[in-house]
Amino acid sequence: MRIFLLTAVTMVAFAANSVLNRMALDGGAIGPAAFAAVRLVSGALMLAALVLWRGRARFAFRPVGAGALAVYMLGFSFAYVSLDAGLGALILFGGVQVTMFAGAVLSREAIPLLRWLGAGVALAGLGWLLAPGAASPDLWAAGLMLAAAGGWGVYSLLGRGAADPLGETAANFLWAAPVALLLWVFVADGTSWRGVGLAVLSGAVTSGLGYALWYRILPQLGASRAAVAQLTVPVIAAAGGVLLLGEVIGPRLLLGGALVLGGVLLSLSAGSVRAGRR
Repeated sequence: MRIFLLTAVTMVAFAANSVLNRMALDGGAIGPAAFAAVRLVSGALMLAALVLWRGRARFAFRPVGAGALAVYMLGFSFAYVSLDAGLGALILFGGVQVTMFAGAVLSREAIPLLRWLGAGVALAGLGWLLAPGAASPDLWAAGLMLAAAGGWGVYSLLGRGAADPLGETAANFLWAAPVALLLWVFVADGTSWRGVGLAVLSGAVTSGLGYALWYRILPQLGASRAAVAQLTVPVIAAAGGVLLLGEVIGPRLLLGGALVLGGVLLSLSAGSVRAGRR
């Protein structure tokens, strides 16, 4: 029961990043560059404090990891200028899965047929979400979210073999923060106390503490259960968008979401089948 509750809290924290970002930008409380910069700085400070409290402080510079994290954070923030919370989370989630699948193909991993099928279904779902039409999202914003998905997918691929996930995440936040700060200085978009507060909440709590909790419970969950748990993130984000932002879930989102999540579930079941045969 304890691991279930901790997992639920972590998934709510991950989904809350979409809701908080959209809430701040939709009301004009802060600009996207400012939100990303404050989120990264506050997240870096929280994660660094956790690493120092643990007593093993190592903040090695990983340029590819820090760059991928910066792409994710900036693409995520700028995309939410136009995208609804649930739609953005779904595009992000589907894009991350496709990116990681492409990484597996490029590294010549053995890929079961079911995983190919699952990736194809998820890609079809993304295509349906982005197809032109009256209910189609802003393509520029969707492209930015797909860029964010690519950044997070690469970041996740790099982190699979991390010996110290919390320490490396803290280091990447610390090194990615100056990139976002420089962009903020260049763009010079506005801020308010409310917007900064929402960005700090997203950075320090739902990102910093959320990631720390995730890495703590991940060994107890295992890879397959962890992946299935993350299927709930777009659903929670969509529910948060409806309840807190008055967003509407239309037929396109329902069908596209079913295809994306169904495709990911198929891919995960391929791994379970292969493990069972062993």
